[in-house]
Amino acid sequence: MEELRDHAFPLHTVKPMPQTNFNRIFALVYACAIVALLCYHTKTLFYSTTTVSFYVTLTMFVADLVLAFMWASTQALRMRPVHRQQFLENLEKNMKRSEYPNIDVFICTADPYKEPPISVVSTALSVMGYSYPRDKISVYVSDDGGSALTLFALMEAAKFANHWLPFCEENNVLERSPDAYFKSNQSFSSETEKIKTMYESMKFKIETVVERGKVEDHYINGPQEKHAFDNWTDKFTRKDHPTVIQVLLDNSKNRDITGLQMPNLIYVSRQKSKTSPHHFKAGALNVLVRVSAAMTNAPIILTQDCDMYSNDPQTPLRALCYFCDPDPAFRSNLAYVQFPQIFQGINKNDIYACAFKRLFEIQSMGFDGLLGPNYVGTGCFFSRKALFGSPSKPVLPEIPELGPCHVVHKPLQSQSVLSLAHQVASCDYENPTQWGSEIGFRYGSLVEDFYTGYRLQCQGWKSIFCRPKRAAFFGHAPVCLVDLLNQQKRWAIGLLEVAFSKYNPITFGVKSMGPLMGLGYGQYVFWPTWSLPIITYAFLPQLALVNKVYIFPKASELPWFLLYVFLFLGAYGQDFVDFLSVGGWFQSWWNDQRIWLIRGLTCHLYGSIEFLLKTLGISRFGFNLTSKTVDDEVSKRYEQHIFEFGIHSPMFVYFTMAAFVNLISLFRGLFQVFKDGNLEESFLQLLLAGFAVLNCWPIYEAIAFRTDSGKMPLKTTLIATFWASCLYVGASIIFN
Repeated sequence: MEELRDHAFPLHTVKPMPQTNFNRIFALVYACAIVALLCYHTKTLFYSTTTVSFYVTLTMFVADLVLAFMWASTQALRMRPVHRQQFLENLEKNMKRSEYPNIDVFICTADPYKEPPISVVSTALSVMGYSYPRDKISVYVSDDGGSALTLFALMEAAKFANHWLPFCEENNVLERSPDAYFKSNQSFSSETEKIKTMYESMKFKIETVVERGKVEDHYINGPQEKHAFDNWTDKFTRKDHPTVIQVLLDNSKNRDITGLQMPNLIYVSRQKSKTSPHHFKAGALNVLVRVSAAMTNAPIILTQDCDMYSNDPQTPLRALCYFCDPDPAFRSNLAYVQFPQIFQGINKNDIYACAFKRLFEIQSMGFDGLLGPNYVGTGCFFSRKALFGSPSKPVLPEIPELGPCHVVHKPLQSQSVLSLAHQVASCDYENPTQWGSEIGFRYGSLVEDFYTGYRLQCQGWKSIFCRPKRAAFFGHAPVCLVDLLNQQKRWAIGLLEVAFSKYNPITFGVKSMGPLMGLGYGQYVFWPTWSLPIITYAFLPQLALVNKVYIFPKASELPWFLLYVFLFLGAYGQDFVDFLSVGGWFQSWWNDQRIWLIRGLTCHLYGSIEFLLKTLGISRFGFNLTSKTVDDEVSKRYEQHIFEFGIHSPMFVYFTMAAFVNLISLFRGLFQVFKDGNLEESFLQLLLAGFAVLNCWPIYEAIAFRTDSGKMPLKTTLIATFWASCLYVGASIIFN
């Protein structure tokens, strides 16, 4: 790719988003309002007449300082949001297909029960079916669970691919995941019915094997397949097993039913030992970097989650529009092209805010106007060179064959190639090397994808956010609230690990990337600190209201009263406008801000506590997969926009407490207004309690009005009632 000649046809353009100027003007006005609020708090602190009022004001002051910092860091990503467009027709004019670079695709899975193998199969088939020269695609599937069930599923996928890939090309199929294609197309020809029957047969066989928990002999065809399962002995466990590398398709040997070459398909399960570090997903990816270097060493790497299938066969061509830019300076600093995570199966109003429009689209466009978006772990095309040091100072690996410029001349299944692949997949190989620190995907955080993108950009690499009209990838989002909160608790812990490391974005990041990028990343790593202002505003004003203590300006104190109103409506209003700009609507935005409040009371809080305990050496945490399996009843309730509680979780207790506190405070406050007529002093606190009650409706419904298995567990309700009562008693003692 370094020897590309100058081309006459542009491959892409970039344009600023229309709201840019508004964002800048609004940021200036809103910043002045924040300064005024902090001055108001300072004045109130100096003139506090009681100890209680002093500490109440101080608490609110600290909460508003956190809100001010998070707002300012968010504004950094609103200063120059951009939109990009690619011209695929010009790519075809500028390059011959024979000149396209090779691509190694990495798909990661770890548990056949939480991540069903049929989902892995659909993802693998969708990328094998790209509209791209087949001899230039190699698909590596990392099975960190070392499951024979996953290997069996991929063997079946390799057989089905012989029919599926020609079918897709002959019929110009866009959904090259067979599962997605057959769900979205109901009108079938005889040819389609035939291929569907083959797929259903494969799916039934795979799901039967998974259900039984083993690959029985009658499913194995011939000695070659039987030999592939020889590694699975009685001593083989998911945490202690040898390296398994199995070439399922070899483009130098395998042909489809029409006689055309097939892509490479390789199963990889790295060696595991109970005494060796695993480094979770980044460790698995680094093994794939080394194994693929030994076997194919393509200059471009695509990383994919096992449940994120390709939705557009032209996706790699869109990435090439950037990697093959005629400007050497542009492509020499380009680390990766990130596509947004977009999820299927989300109900119409997205009750759990699983679309993450703010995280995966709005803020990514803001990053893209600076140095580029962060790496989100999937749907990302990397330049292999970016994983080996900075653009100006490459880091050479310990074995020359692992370097990004090495050309593999030997056959895929030659003894020397497979021997090296097994060697670099061993669990002790990285010790003591620079893998995970200066080479490959970075270790040091549970959110290793975020950390890797951040470190690469600190080194001087740039990235691109590619958001085509047709979604490049589709995935599956959690449809159970506890799964969502556990996933984001892990994110919170990982982000705090970065925040309190020597690579803190506010210090190291600002110095390496500039103030806007540093602040933008700071908004991410301090994400869990949202819990402080959310908890404060969820409890303190309401408990004060019950005890007739008024902490906000009176409605008659117009300058300060209107200041609070402006700050509230301005923040929410700008967020709503951003949401609309990426295709959202009011109901989904409302649910998004509701989940933001719930996260602050649950996973952000618990993640912060777990991080603190780990830092103090009191406990440790590990990587827990989010389950991709869906119970039929849970799925049915989700489609009906009903929140799923069902099981007791400590995280449910805290927002149930908040729901009780706000409901009682609202009724007590209204009673006091009707009794004393004192609406002027209590107006803002009543408004806040009413807003919280409105957000908590699914909780009240789950406690009082539902009888299904997804209702709020009685244990959770009783514990929350007890602690809410304790809060009221404590508040009455303090305020009186």
